[in-house]
Amino acid sequence: MNGLNNGHQNGETSCGDIISQNQQKGCWTIGLINSKYRYLTAETFGFKINANGTSLKKKQIWTLEPDLTTPGESLIYLRSHLDKYLAVDSFGNVTCENEEKDPGSKFQISVAEDGTGRWALRNVVRGYFLGASADKLTCTAKVPGDSEFWLVHLAARPQMNLRSVGRKRFAHLSENLDEIYVDANIPWGEDTLFTLEFRQDEGGKYAIHTCNNKYLCLNGKLVDTCNKDCLFSAEYHSGQLALRDRQGQYLSPIGSKALLKSRSNTVTKDELFSLEDSLPQASFVAALNSRYVSVKQGVDLTANQDEISDHETFQLEFDWSTKRWYIRTMQDKYWTLETGGGIQAAGDKRSSNALFDLIWQKDGSVAFRANNGRYVMTKRSGHLFANSDVIDDDTCKYYFYLVNRPILVLKCEQGFVGYKSAGNPKLECNKASYETIRVERGERGVVYFKGLSNKYWHCDSESVTEDSDTPEGFYLELREPTRLCIKDTNSHYLTAGKNGGFRLGDTSIEHATQWEY
Repeated sequence: MNGLNNGHQNGETSCGDIISQNQQKGCWTIGLINSKYRYLTAETFGFKINANGTSLKKKQIWTLEPDLTTPGESLIYLRSHLDKYLAVDSFGNVTCENEEKDPGSKFQISVAEDGTGRWALRNVVRGYFLGASADKLTCTAKVPGDSEFWLVHLAARPQMNLRSVGRKRFAHLSENLDEIYVDANIPWGEDTLFTLEFRQDEGGKYAIHTCNNKYLCLNGKLVDTCNKDCLFSAEYHSGQLALRDRQGQYLSPIGSKALLKSRSNTVTKDELFSLEDSLPQASFVAALNSRYVSVKQGVDLTANQDEISDHETFQLEFDWSTKRWYIRTMQDKYWTLETGGGIQAAGDKRSSNALFDLIWQKDGSVAFRANNGRYVMTKRSGHLFANSDVIDDDTCKYYFYLVNRPILVLKCEQGFVGYKSAGNPKLECNKASYETIRVERGERGVVYFKGLSNKYWHCDSESVTEDSDTPEGFYLELREPTRLCIKDTNSHYLTAGKNGGFRLGDTSIEHATQWEY
């Protein structure tokens, strides 16, 4: 799900099954783990709640909503996946059956002083702390003990952009790939993509994993393997995130380079961050001439480049009301339909003429339908014009590469895609933790998936295994900002089955699984 997501870079909040599209600023989606390492759970029937969950799935996900009337107080509400609020009644009973907030559903967060990063949740009306014993929840402790402390498992999509509240800039890898700087105006390209890894076996701490497979150390250096100096506690501060190292110091951007490292013992704006959805960024190859669509030559969109640079990379921004896409350049211009049908990167702001339908084709290509109802086609000069009434041979087809996902993490309603067991190459899609999938780019929109074993995926109608020396080709189809479909070169879609079954299904998009990525 889309944890700490304010949709900063484009004003849109992306949507999961549990997070609504109009999610207010500062909402987090989390799991809460008690001292017995069990998750707070809202059962589907009878509004029953317990702390029996063994992993973070739909019933264990809670939306943390800030109380905006008291900024700085860390007052919050907790809403279940059934859109009911956790509350304490006048008798001290813990309930979760009201659709509206009431005074009994307000809690105050305090962080344990022992350096574990655990939270205690004090009910504001009752003055007691929320705890868990056996099958029931209680709210009777005046002082939090072990039963009243909770680890916080952020349910954000694992791959995200990291934005500094104080600097109003995004984090990215340094040119030498050995440090992280927080000075990017917009999060462009794969080097702004980070994975916040939850390490339950390390006491519920977090590690920042970069796209070049390294970990951030508290001294600001990137290292090959995660060690104790790479682990941070997550703290909530009025809707923002602070990350505290094992010495009690907080990560922040330091100096003129805005180097991300630990320094301060207190939290100011400089120590606060928001995790934001990494919007899809793509390149398109014209089927007509096998050249990349580019804005290198100015405002005209022309398929005339042999390689991908920033000029050939475009951000796709979804419009929920029309289910169409805005396509944005790094220069902050939008693809726009001009008079006469020409497509130019000239739009300073969004308009109806900047909206395009993505029409996915059986051969793995995509066609663009412009606001005049016509399809974009490549002229012999390479220029793009929306003046075709049909998707006519290769002139209206483009091959799609998702360039800011060199690694993929895939998730469905059952859980993450991961290995069935250690040493077993079979993949399943009901795992509590994810495996990172390396994406290699082939010709004409084809990609290959490779695992940590350096073996490629092999797929058939029975299973997916990671044990092949020969790459098998797949196409990615973007369906929503955070969801995509995957099919093989014979147009069979990868599907999630019961009990974690993961295999090739049929060629029908209606039966295809839309994977969170």
